[in-house]
Formats: sequence, C-alpha cells, structure tokens
Amino acid sequence: MSGKRSPARLVVALSVAAVLAVFLLYTSIAGGGTPSIEPSGLAGERGTVTLVGIVQPGYTGDSYAGGLRFTLRDRKGPSTVRVNYKGSLSDQFKEGREVSVKGELRNGVFVARKDSLVTKCPSKYTAKKSS
Repeated sequence: MSGKRSPARLVVALSVAAVLAVFLLYTSIAGGGTPSIEPSGLAGERGTVTLVGIVQPGYTGDSYAGGLRFTLRDRKGPSTVRVNYKGSLSDQFKEGREVSVKGELRNGVFVARKDSLVTKCPSKYTAKKSS
C-alpha cells in the first residue's frame, strides 16, 4: 500500500524554514544592536548607544565606590566627552587605550551602564611589522 503523499506538508515545511531564515538574517543585520559612535557623533543621539574612543590622561575615582570618571576622544580627531562609569574594569584599561562603553548622554556627560566597558586589545588591531 503505497499511497501518494500530498505536497502540502512539504510546502508548509519549506515556508516555515524560509520565514525563519529571513528572521535570522534580519536580526543579524539590522535588529537588536545599539549604534556604535565616537564622541564627535554623540550630539543629538537619544537613547542607549555604544561609545567608542581613546582614554585620555587624567581619569579619577574608582570603578565601584563613587564611579570612575574619564574622558574619551575620537580615534582620529579632537572631539572628546566626559564619561562616568561604575562596574568591573579590565587590567588593560589605561590612558591611550581604545575602549567601548554602553550608555547615554545626560547633560553633556556620557553616563555608562554598569559593567558595560570593554577594553580593546591593541595587538589585535595593529598591522604586523614586515621583516
């Protein structure tokens, strides 16, 4: 008894797979992320963003008690912004290091979310010297 199967099951399964594929593609490209900007692009931004920049000399405080206060500068430019941050801090955090931190601009100061600071390792992003 070999009955002929209806192609409806195949069509439904392929349709569901196509919808899932489109959803995954959309979320990986356009959905769920926060904009990543430098201090020069911060003006006019509302809501949570990821701020990226170079730590400038003269940071004060500690990352837990009263908060760490430091200034970030554009990677290639003079624009800066003051940052207030509370939370864990990598041993790699220091002047001249590139960092990213999530938060929002409030009254001219970038207020970072707790434990959102990430220090970028310079060895991964510098060109290898030719011998």
